[in-house]
Amino acid sequence: MDKEFLLVVNKGDHTLSTVDPEKGRQLEVIPVGGITAHEVAGSPDGRYAWVPIYGDSGVGMPGSDGRTVNVIDIASAKLVASIDLGEPSRPHCAVFGPNDRRLYVTCEVSNSIKIIDPTSRKIVDSLPTGAPESHMMVISSDGKRAYTSNVGVGTVSAIDIEQRKVIKIIPVSEMAQRIAISNDDRWVFTSDQAEPDVAVIDTNLNSVSSRIPIEDYGFGLTPTGDGQYLLVAQPSAESVSVIDLQSKKVLQVVEVPPEPQEILVRERFAYVSCDQNKQVVVIDLSNWKLAKSIDVGGGADGLAWAA
Repeated sequence: MDKEFLLVVNKGDHTLSTVDPEKGRQLEVIPVGGITAHEVAGSPDGRYAWVPIYGDSGVGMPGSDGRTVNVIDIASAKLVASIDLGEPSRPHCAVFGPNDRRLYVTCEVSNSIKIIDPTSRKIVDSLPTGAPESHMMVISSDGKRAYTSNVGVGTVSAIDIEQRKVIKIIPVSEMAQRIAISNDDRWVFTSDQAEPDVAVIDTNLNSVSSRIPIEDYGFGLTPTGDGQYLLVAQPSAESVSVIDLQSKKVLQVVEVPPEPQEILVRERFAYVSCDQNKQVVVIDLSNWKLAKSIDVGGGADGLAWAA
């Protein structure tokens, strides 16, 4: 694909926005089909958006349980396939494996990660998470380990992908949210929902090694491309904390619109979805200032790149 797009899931509108990041404007608004979606993955070839259809409620709340992953052709802006996961499962986070290019999808109700072959668009395998509400997921750069944040039970599952088994369930807090992994795979980070801090997991020991206090309760988080900083969205504080990973201290706080959800770093910019403001704001990583604001849909949440 010649053109690069930012993909934004608007959970309030049940739509997917495609955004021109250079011009800073929304190009297409595409119905995702079915009930609410929260997350999206862009295919490695940049042609498709893969959207798990979650349900009509929040994690751990009563409501419907989605059971499909819908596929949207970005060029034609149309829904082209719907992959049935075989049971109601609240599929949530979708990540392409770095080596096998298969799609890994967390399924909260079935305590599992479903693996989809993007060519056949069929489920080809499943991994246990060993815990309910396995919400978000990261995969190590060598494709051998997966880590899920298990919200209501406040744990992180470390999973051996090749052996298809849980290595360890790591206690974090009464409740945890979101997850990130350092660029060198040395640390996994998750946002503690009982205390305003980020739990740092040593991936060699599979245990919490330290905690980084932040201004308010964190949510989505991601490292910068150079691995020097960790960015943490703080919905209630309407801000993003910038953590220096060498000192493990907050370097500064960037004010953003209400309810920041997810952060996606691309080159020297960080894109932050802001739920209540129907916007994605762009932070210039060279000076930690807002470079632009992009109007999208209601309940802007999941972000991905199609290139």
